[in-house]
Amino acid sequence: MDFMTSLSTCLRKYATFSGRASRAEFWYFTLAVWLLSILAMVLDQALFGSGSTENSIMPLTSVFQVVVFLPVLSVSVRRLHDVNRSGWWYLIALTGVGFLLLLYWFVKKGADGENAYSLAVA
Repeated sequence: MDFMTSLSTCLRKYATFSGRASRAEFWYFTLAVWLLSILAMVLDQALFGSGSTENSIMPLTSVFQVVVFLPVLSVSVRRLHDVNRSGWWYLIALTGVGFLLLLYWFVKKGADGENAYSLAVA
């Protein structure tokens, strides 16, 4: 899966929490979200203030974060499904160190063949 295919797939499955997401789909979409977040922050600084980000209004960044919240959450849950984990495991990030376990699962190769969540992704 290439960058643009990943981006279109994740946006097409905006709030689809069922199924599976490959490593490429997850990481390309994550890269796109990070790059677009940086762009939104730069535009916010250029358009709405040159001060520190603590005292600046950042409407573009805020709107962008609200818009991508569900796609980021859904692709993360689908990625967990690919490694045969429930999407509820995403809540482990709230523990503070749980992100390390999530990172491991996000970089881990997905389960071959059918698993509890669906058929294998290409």
